[in-house]
Amino acid sequence: MRSARLHDDGLVRCPWPGEDPLYMAYHDTEWGVPEYDDRALFEKLILDGFQAGLSWITILRKRDNFRKAFDDFEPAKIVRYSDKKVAALMNDAGIVRNRSKIEGTVNSAKAYLKIMEEGPGFSAFLWDFMDGKPKVNNFKTTASVPASTPVSIKMSKELVARGFKFVGPTIVYAFMQATGMVNDHLVTCHCHETCSKLKKPVRVKSK
Repeated sequence: MRSARLHDDGLVRCPWPGEDPLYMAYHDTEWGVPEYDDRALFEKLILDGFQAGLSWITILRKRDNFRKAFDDFEPAKIVRYSDKKVAALMNDAGIVRNRSKIEGTVNSAKAYLKIMEEGPGFSAFLWDFMDGKPKVNNFKTTASVPASTPVSIKMSKELVARGFKFVGPTIVYAFMQATGMVNDHLVTCHCHETCSKLKKPVRVKSK
C-alpha cells in the first residue's frame, strides 16, 4: 500500500515516478491529462503495448527513438512497412526489439485507418466508451487502483475485434490512465485537482 509522497520541490505526487526527473515530468504534464488527438492516442496505445512485460520508464526513455523509428506513429506510413523495414526495426537498439509487437503495430495501424475511414475518428471511437468525458476517481493509495475495469475489458474486446494487437484489458486500462480517460492520480497528489478541471477542447464540426 503506497500513498502519495512529498518531494523536495514541495509538491505531493503519486509514488510511482520516484525521484526520476523524466518520470516526474511525465507524471506532472502528461499522465492523466485528457488526450483527444487521433494520432496521439494511437501512439500511446502502441507504446503501452510495447510496455507489456516491461516498466513504463523503459519505454519513456526510448520514446524519442520509437517516434523516429516508426515515422512519428503515422498509421498511413506504418501500414506500408515491408519485411525489410521490419528487419531494420529488429536491428534498431533504440527501441524494444520484439517482432510480434512490431508486426502487431502494422496490424493496429490498418485497424486504425479503417476506423478513421468508417466514422467520426479514433478519438471519438475510444471516448464513446467513456460517454465523452473523463472519469475522476478518488483513490488514496496505489493498492486501491485497479489493474483493469469493466470498461477497459469492453474497450479491449472491441479493439481486438477490429484487428488491434497487444490491447488486453490491463494494457488498455494503463492507456486509459495515461490519456486521462480516467483520472487515477491519488487524491493527495497535486495533479489530481488539476486534471479534474481539464475540459474537452471545443471541436469545430466539419461540414
